[in-house]
Amino acid sequence: MKSVILALCASAASAFVAPCVAPATVACQANIDGLEGASNPIPQGWDPMGLAELGTPATLAWFRAAELKHSRVAMAATVGWIINEAGVVFPGDIATGVPFASLGKGVTAWANVPDAGKLQMLLAIGAIETASEFQKPHYMSGGRLGSIPGPFGLRLWDPIGSMSAMDESTKATKRQMELNNGRLAMIGVASFISASYIDGSVPALPSGW
Repeated sequence: MKSVILALCASAASAFVAPCVAPATVACQANIDGLEGASNPIPQGWDPMGLAELGTPATLAWFRAAELKHSRVAMAATVGWIINEAGVVFPGDIATGVPFASLGKGVTAWANVPDAGKLQMLLAIGAIETASEFQKPHYMSGGRLGSIPGPFGLRLWDPIGSMSAMDESTKATKRQMELNNGRLAMIGVASFISASYIDGSVPALPSGW
């Protein structure tokens, strides 16, 4: 839940192009001009909380990288949550004597995962995050992820090179689609969690999600 909220805040700073404050005004503006992500119907420059004024161009790059990473996680989580709610589960056991089908749905499923399984998931997440931090140049120092959405670490964004034959205009459109879908997915996951804990908090969702 915290990661979703942080990612939503980062979206406002990195996606909708807001001004920076002195003494980094010129450098920030140059960094902002290179960002992709402004999208209708939200006006360019929309940043009501002034999040983009919290630091330097490196901070803004960190916001963008956080938004993109959280977007990708949220899209996967949204699909997984919906499939789980539909009753589709992996065959077999997640641990000895603990079948996937016994975990339940939504937040209950995570609570029922054995501690060793939770640890393995967290270690895998940490490994992917660590790999992304070793890219050169780093996204906070001018790397691609801090300005233009793209691959990081182990080519997780486009593992089979499906975009290699596309022209730059098409790639930009695809990147914008990813950001838009990711932003919607972050809102979606936050809604699922809210509905799970507070009945009626999301009228469009059935009780207990």
